[in-house]
Amino acid sequence: MRRKIFLIPLVLLGTVFSCSTIKPSTTIKEDKVASENTLSELDTVSTYIAVSEPVSETDTLAFLKLNNVDVRYDLDDDINSNFSSNLDSLLHLWYIKNTDSNYSSERVNTNVTLSDSVYIQRLQQIPSLIDLSYNKIVKNYIKLYSEKRRSQVEYMMGLSEYYFPIFEEILDKEGLPQELKYLPIIESALNPKALSRAGASGLWQFMYGTGRMYKLDINSFVDERRDPVKSSYAAVKYLKDMYKVYGNWHLVIAAYNCGPGNVNKAIRRSGGKRNYWDIYYRLPRETRGYVPAFIAAIYTFNYHKEHNLYPKKSNFPIACDTLMIDETLHFDQVSKVISIPKEQLRDLNPQYRADILPGGKAYSLKLPLKLTSKFIDNQDSIFAYKKDYYFSQKDKVVNPSDRYQKFAHVAPKDKAKVYYKVKPGDAVGLIASWFHIRTSDLRYWNNIRRNLIKVGQKLVVYVPKSKADYYGSFNSMSYAQKQATLGKSVSTTTTTVAKSTPETEDGSYVYYTVRRGDNFWTIAKKFPGVSNYDIMKLNNINDAGSLKVGQKLRIKRKS
Repeated sequence: MRRKIFLIPLVLLGTVFSCSTIKPSTTIKEDKVASENTLSELDTVSTYIAVSEPVSETDTLAFLKLNNVDVRYDLDDDINSNFSSNLDSLLHLWYIKNTDSNYSSERVNTNVTLSDSVYIQRLQQIPSLIDLSYNKIVKNYIKLYSEKRRSQVEYMMGLSEYYFPIFEEILDKEGLPQELKYLPIIESALNPKALSRAGASGLWQFMYGTGRMYKLDINSFVDERRDPVKSSYAAVKYLKDMYKVYGNWHLVIAAYNCGPGNVNKAIRRSGGKRNYWDIYYRLPRETRGYVPAFIAAIYTFNYHKEHNLYPKKSNFPIACDTLMIDETLHFDQVSKVISIPKEQLRDLNPQYRADILPGGKAYSLKLPLKLTSKFIDNQDSIFAYKKDYYFSQKDKVVNPSDRYQKFAHVAPKDKAKVYYKVKPGDAVGLIASWFHIRTSDLRYWNNIRRNLIKVGQKLVVYVPKSKADYYGSFNSMSYAQKQATLGKSVSTTTTTVAKSTPETEDGSYVYYTVRRGDNFWTIAKKFPGVSNYDIMKLNNINDAGSLKVGQKLRIKRKS
């Protein structure tokens, strides 16, 4: 079968690569991919990529293996001071400040001196598709996590219970190694609001241009670089694109931090070597410790008990639900009505810069699971709460196509909400009397003007909680039954009377007296063979809505 050749532009610094899913087989065979991509190919503007015909897939489990630990005793370097100090930024988060003060983890001889053979053996036992190397540099970062920054590590372990399931699901969906979930620990210390001096933002530390390149929405109100889900999808696409270039996860991780341009320079200056440790001293100073810190994070999280490190519990809610909101909404409105701290809303929804969901399209709002139903039950009150204060309607352009503006009312306290479906013959005054409420309240709750209601319309009614089931049954009652609840009876005598008329000679006309709830269609159904148009024409009526209770209509029977 002839192979197909496609010309694909490839710009290494700031270009979108193709995003086809990397299968496990191509993910593991790093040496093969690396050999196909020469250094000259990495820097060229365009390159040819040969696409073979699809081959039959083998069992993906056959590619899972434990990588031998690459041990190098000749490498040594100090820890970047900026990296060490950046871990402290995590402490500024609200849910860290509100950590349970009664919590304390066990402390028993934390500074235990371990031999290199112990570290090597433990790294070898971690099932990883990414090489876990060991040298003095990696050891220094392990000691940083396990000895010098123990408190921050325990905070991150606690937060990982919330963030890791998000990362793991997306990595699994896209076919990338699960170990990449530890990258945000190195990038942002699991702080979704982290902002670097260079302007990188979010858990995965995207620069503005890279975020827009990977379809993240960034404007005055929203920064999706700080959205845990959307930024994770973008990061996974970026990592996949880098792997297509390098075929080596150490180089991919380095390129994620400093950009592929700097990695390419290091490769060239090292004589074309493509092993991370061979080009280590050619990389920028701030990037050198990136891969060692990544390996140290994997080690620390897998062997935290051996170092007496335990997740520090916080008030950050693990069980959450997401609602899609397409109207403008301020965090204060949600906070005041359903009693949730605004700071918690900010930490659950870090992508909103001004505490505002701008509307215009559906935006996600994450809430603790226990408050989701409360939001839904009170959403009318939430959107109405000080709406003119938070969103002034002055100088707004009114859309003429919007015939009905949305209305929201403030629900009374300690009342149950029931819905009543309007039936033929119902009126505002009657409904109010049945539910023992004021007509003004019924009009306010449902934005009723001039007492106009329609058959089939659902009305909101607030009743005592103890009688919610009783009033809810009114939807299945007849008009007579509802009147009976007020002690009133309804006459069942018919009002349809057949009379002769002077205008006819054969007595084929009858007169019908209009009753409450009648219309021309319902009246016509009472007389087989007669249509509503026949009745209107015979009585010289042009407006179908002009019927009045007590009006007499002349109807001609069809033979």
